[in-house]
Amino acid sequence: MQKVLHLDAEKCTGCLQCEMACSFENYGTYSIAKSRIKVFDFHETGKKVPYTCTQCDEAWCVHACPVEAITIDAASGAKIVHESTCVGCKVCTVACPFGTINYVQETGKVQKCDLCFDNADGPACANACPTAAITFIDANWTGLDRMRAWADKLVNQTSAA
Repeated sequence: MQKVLHLDAEKCTGCLQCEMACSFENYGTYSIAKSRIKVFDFHETGKKVPYTCTQCDEAWCVHACPVEAITIDAASGAKIVHESTCVGCKVCTVACPFGTINYVQETGKVQKCDLCFDNADGPACANACPTAAITFIDANWTGLDRMRAWADKLVNQTSAA
């Protein structure tokens, strides 16, 4: 069973624990600048929205890479950047429609979320999130909460009528 990150912006408080956990997991240091997940702050509304690679089924980054530095992990479905192969051309950053692949100046390579594929405990960001705004769930059920909310809304409208 493959799993995916499910991001629920309604639950995000902007604490940045996900960013800190990600940078520590991947670089051994607490530095939000090195995180593969970001929390976008909509200052006008006060909303905080976590975002990272969605591990697309039709991964444009994989197809765009001219040196095949991005591969798909068979077990997790994660798209993984192999630094030893990456030439830093940034073609994948242009191909990604969501802007979730980042060029790292210090290494001359790109980085993206790989679902912490080599961590038996799952993604560090999900494990660190105190409000469950980031969860690691069965890939087949990513829309379940939305379906449940829509059904509840319909039931409430029907009973009010």
